[in-house]
Amino acid sequence: MAAMLRGLAHVLAWLLATGAAVTLSWWGVHTVMAGTAYDPPRALPITAGHATTQESKPLASATPSTPTPTPKPTPSKTSAEPKPTPSKTPTTSPSPTTSAAGQVKSYDTEGGRVVFDLTDTYATLVSATPGPGWSMQVWKTETWIRLEFASGADRVSVFCTWHDGPPQVDVENY
Repeated sequence: MAAMLRGLAHVLAWLLATGAAVTLSWWGVHTVMAGTAYDPPRALPITAGHATTQESKPLASATPSTPTPTPKPTPSKTSAEPKPTPSKTPTTSPSPTTSAAGQVKSYDTEGGRVVFDLTDTYATLVSATPGPGWSMQVWKTETWIRLEFASGADRVSVFCTWHDGPPQVDVENY
């Protein structure tokens, strides 16, 4: 009987220690997270057309953010930077407005969907989603962004350049 009471005392001590540790951890994380601001992502409309436009509006936030006009080069999935080639089949898109926030535009291609935030002087990649059966690579420099969708021998490249003026988006199938 004494051994059983001693075992029960050990189990109760372990439960109390574990409960106190979980409570302390939860309280610490809750305290840290309560001081942060979270802005949910902006939803973009899904349409059947090739290019859709939606004015972006500043979101209310506890910490104001400003876009940086010169993003750092960050190639992903590969370290080789391709040299951009002139587009053979440009996609016509209206020029961005003069607002500081820019325009959010989506481009639906055979390989997937690309969304850019376009201003008068630069562009930012908002999202890129390959279609079913397609893979994707992204290259970024200070004056252009290139996305390439690949499926077998099929390739679709989306170029966004802004080195000689406002951003221009070209889509090339090859």
